[in-house]
Amino acid sequence: MIELNLSGKTAVVTGGASGIGKATTLELAQAGARVLLADIDEKNGAQVAAEARAQGLQVEYMHVDLTDAASVDRFADEALQRAGGRVDILVNTAGWGRIEPFVQNHSDFWERIMAINLMGPIRLTKQLLPAMFEARSGKVINVASDAGRVGSLGETVYSAAKGGLIAFSKSLAREAARFNVNVNCVCPGPTDTPLLAAVPEKHREAFVRATPLRRIGKPKEVADAILFFAADSSDYVTGQVLSVSGGLTMAG
Repeated sequence: MIELNLSGKTAVVTGGASGIGKATTLELAQAGARVLLADIDEKNGAQVAAEARAQGLQVEYMHVDLTDAASVDRFADEALQRAGGRVDILVNTAGWGRIEPFVQNHSDFWERIMAINLMGPIRLTKQLLPAMFEARSGKVINVASDAGRVGSLGETVYSAAKGGLIAFSKSLAREAARFNVNVNCVCPGPTDTPLLAAVPEKHREAFVRATPLRRIGKPKEVADAILFFAADSSDYVTGQVLSVSGGLTMAG
């Protein structure tokens, strides 16, 4: 029997104000976890937290800007204080990108892509991991993208950042294993999020045609995979990359 009870656990979910992050926040909370919802979007973050609490769920909004190292450090310090010194589950869900030909990119665009999708998660993980190591217990789940596995037209630097997050997850899993800390990665394909909504309709239609299951994914379907990696049922699983993409990539 699969055990998905997270009672007594504290989780941090970045990007929890919308999309996959919001779905993940709610799923972890429904499984019994206390969730610290981290996002730069104060209005939506606070609203999600309030709606969750109205349902009897333990969700608290906390501000963080993953492009600002000082903001990440402040968030990590406060999260550890609220969690009594240790976060049990870290889900790096926050992500951002825009479809644009590589040769039209500007360096500030690259820097923002890399900060949100790679360096921000790396910095936050570095801040929260020592307490997990000391306790010899913890789960880290990084949300990358199948763009990081096979590439994506018009998302070259985004693909590079997500590919880096995949490699970071695998390497960190090797380092963390001796401390009984699991590190895994979930790679969504095209999913019904605000990020996808900004993509031109012709691109969204192309995604559907290219996907064997012939539809766009739902945030909850990605959150289901994250919940598996966060729960005790995945205690013997680490360093793995799971695509949730309707068969779009079928990467080996």
